[in-house]
Amino acid sequence: MSLYEQLGGEAAVNLAVDIFYRKVLRDDRIKHYFDDVDMARQSAKQKAFLTMAFGGPNNYTGADMRRAHAHLKGLNDSHFDAVVENLGATLKELNVPDDLIAQVAAVAETTRNDVLNK
Repeated sequence: MSLYEQLGGEAAVNLAVDIFYRKVLRDDRIKHYFDDVDMARQSAKQKAFLTMAFGGPNNYTGADMRRAHAHLKGLNDSHFDAVVENLGATLKELNVPDDLIAQVAAVAETTRNDVLNK
């Protein structure tokens, strides 16, 4: 069973992304990166990306992680860590088991170098 299925599929990913972005937009460490972002569009892209990354249907049509984040000036490991922290807190809030949260964090970690253009 894929991580996507274990998390609860489309409904679970959609709910998690909605809660996640509410947290991100309140987080002083990273919220400024979303000041001029169309959040409805961003959420849709994130839902498609995470669905694909977690082993669900691949409907992601956005840029690769390196290109998608290249314009974000000053982005560093502390910002990436804040995003992962917010994602973990979201999943904890949704009563996702710790072993699945760890798997999600591991998937997120595979994007660190591309997101940070390392």
